[in-house]
Amino acid sequence: MPETIFSRIIRKEIPAKIIYEDNLSIAFHDVSPQAPVHVLVIPKRQIDSLDDAEETDASLLGHLQIVAQKVARMLNLNETGYRVVMNCGKDGGQSVGHIHYHVLGGRPLSWPPG
Repeated sequence: MPETIFSRIIRKEIPAKIIYEDNLSIAFHDVSPQAPVHVLVIPKRQIDSLDDAEETDASLLGHLQIVAQKVARMLNLNETGYRVVMNCGKDGGQSVGHIHYHVLGGRPLSWPPG
């Protein structure tokens, strides 16, 4: 797998505003926020996209969703609501080849997203 910017953030070679970290994942503020609060939740083990995930990754993917919930609660987004998004592939809007969740909130979010 080609190295991504996320790999370098995980290794702390690139600064990031990290708000949560455990042995499996890391969460940090997006450098190009699409909402007042925009956090990325990524696994430390690289999986290129959701399409590349396997059944053996189910536990890790579930862990990432719980981390997204923790982050939302840390930032008080649970009080009014938030959105968790995962883009997959070029047409799905995925720009980094490392699976990641976007946690968005801090304002009303419209639907459909785009």
